[in-house]
Amino acid sequence: MLTVKITKKGQVTIPAKFRKKLNTDIVKIKMEGGKVIIEPYRKLGGIFHKYAIKGKSIEEIIKMEKEAYINAIKEKHNSNRR
Repeated sequence: MLTVKITKKGQVTIPAKFRKKLNTDIVKIKMEGGKVIIEPYRKLGGIFHKYAIKGKSIEEIIKMEKEAYINAIKEKHNSNRR
């Protein structure tokens, strides 16, 4: 068993040997009694379903995302002028 520090932001570092065994960058975390359980999350489609747009290619989605970002910056800039 290893001891790790919890940062002020509530973050912990999972040691590399454990991360390699998890074989994923996304984990589920839950509490059971007084224990924190970290498990690998493999069903990525469920996590990213809100980004799926039927009939759109990834290139189209990226373009839409860039346009939304630019519009948000313009909107913020214009609201700061008022």
